[in-house]
Amino acid sequence: MTETQDVSRVTTDVLDDAVSRAVEDAVASPEYGAVVTFRGVVRDVDGGRGVTRLDYEAHPDATAVIRRCVAGVAAETGLRVAAVHRYGNLEIGDVALVAAAAAGHRREAFEACSLLVERIKAEVPIWKRQHFDDGVSEWVGL
Repeated sequence: MTETQDVSRVTTDVLDDAVSRAVEDAVASPEYGAVVTFRGVVRDVDGGRGVTRLDYEAHPDATAVIRRCVAGVAAETGLRVAAVHRYGNLEIGDVALVAAAAAGHRREAFEACSLLVERIKAEVPIWKRQHFDDGVSEWVGL
């Protein structure tokens, strides 16, 4: 398992600055002049409705799937990428996803990071339940 796959996982741990730094460190290399990091942060509105919190549920194989996504994007782009996704109860402002990509130039790094985030959203078995300020909750992406 490569370093980027090893750091990549699905976890209940808080995704703080130390986790973001670990994800960045896993992709950084002296030959790369660009490291792009994405943090997906829980926001307080969706579709014009106030959101109070999110609950994420993860399949037991979610870490294996996120690592396959990382390996796939790395193979397709030839770049180093890594990601960590949190599940459990998240409050407004909490970080749900940290993804990073490194490349020789910024455009490649941005494109690889975007590809990784989209691949994770499409393939990793994590489900989100939004709780709205009117007391209603709903599952997203089922």
